[in-house]
Amino acid sequence: MAIYAIGDLHLSLTANKSMSIFPGWENYMEKIVNNWKKNIKPEDTVVLAGDTSWGMSLGEAMADFQLLHSLPGRKLILKGNHDYWWASYAKMMKAFAGEGLDSLDILHNNSYEVEGMALCGSRGWLFESGQAQDDKIIRREAIRIQASLDSVRDKKLERVLFLHYPPLFGDQVQRPFLDIMADAGIKRCYYGHIHGAGHRSATIGLAYGIHFSMISADYVSFMPVKVDAAL
Repeated sequence: MAIYAIGDLHLSLTANKSMSIFPGWENYMEKIVNNWKKNIKPEDTVVLAGDTSWGMSLGEAMADFQLLHSLPGRKLILKGNHDYWWASYAKMMKAFAGEGLDSLDILHNNSYEVEGMALCGSRGWLFESGQAQDDKIIRREAIRIQASLDSVRDKKLERVLFLHYPPLFGDQVQRPFLDIMADAGIKRCYYGHIHGAGHRSATIGLAYGIHFSMISADYVSFMPVKVDAAL
């Protein structure tokens, strides 16, 4: 059994939108499926770090979820900024159950204990709009990150944090998130969201005592990244 992670699949089987128009994204869904089948085993777990489907509703995204379900392994899905299909936890899990998609779970205000690690996560946020509402959203996301970390029952397990947005990017530093991570003793954080030229401004490696890994699909060549055994 192993744990993998990848973000920003941007699946679009029924939504009228595709990433193929962008450089480096040609035939991206085919690459995702082929790489997944070559590397992921049925007993593995894959964390999907947001922007999973372009579907505007659960119904429109269902074909993408069915594709994910057809691939090996258990999938833990957290929210991204383009996951417009996102609903309440109960509604999403009911929709998955109604389609027999029992390999899909939602990572939101909760955590999953897998292979000696506690997998935690939330969307996070950046100051993208430059508006006062950003502060409100960041406070709310801080609460969600804390709730995910606090939900871990076995306090001896290493808590690994997955976010959609990077907590560090260029000159932006989300201190509320970093403070929570420091207090929780987080050693590793995986994030997505950043594409193309933005990769050059991403924080990768050790910073503030935490090892940061960027797992945007295009950055990792559409190959799920293995999350090593607990540190």
